[in-house]
Formats: sequence, C-alpha cells, structure tokens
Amino acid sequence: MKIDTKHFNELLLKEQTLLEKELETVARKNPKNPNDWQPMSTDMEKGNIDENETADVLEDFEENISITGKLEVQLNDVKDALDRIAKGTYGVCDVCQKEIDTKRLEAIPSAHTCTIHSH
Repeated sequence: MKIDTKHFNELLLKEQTLLEKELETVARKNPKNPNDWQPMSTDMEKGNIDENETADVLEDFEENISITGKLEVQLNDVKDALDRIAKGTYGVCDVCQKEIDTKRLEAIPSAHTCTIHSH
C-alpha cells in the first residue's frame, strides 16, 4: 500500500505548530541553539518575597522543566518524521524495515516503528 505522504506531511506540520505554541507558554528558544528550548521561570518581584511565594515559583519552574522536556521530545519526533518524508523513508519501521500500518500512522503520525516494535 502506498502511504499518502502529503496527507501525513500536513498532519505533522499542524502538530509541529501546536507543539511550538505549547512550548512558548512554558519555555523560550535558546538563542544559541534554536532547536533547544529553555524552561521559563516565573518572574519574581525583587524585594519582599516570602517562603510560600518562593516555593510556588520553584514548583512552577519544576513543572515547566517537565513539560518542556516532554514537548521537546514530541517536537523532535515530528521534525524527524518530516525529515523522513523528505528523504522518502517515511512509514517504514526503523527496526524491521517493513511498512508501518496506516492506522498506526493516523494515530501517531510521527511513529518510526511498527506496532510489533513500538516498545
């Protein structure tokens, strides 16, 4: 079966845009490496900050670190899938080199393995 790479390219580009917008809410691009995102910390007013406010800011920052890491992985997977489309290798399992089922690609357009090798 021939995979409709145009369809999946559109899906992946939409997902890339969504992921970048989500990342912008918790991180900013590293000016030295545009492929890297740095978690943002909540700006604390200088001066009188009590322990509770400091704890809240640190908790928010830790959450941003976690969210940024997860979103970065997803974004890199999407970029990798777009690259595979450009190279003509999209939809082929990295492990067994067999075609990935279209249903799997519809569910996870950035999938790089078939369901058998998806661990």
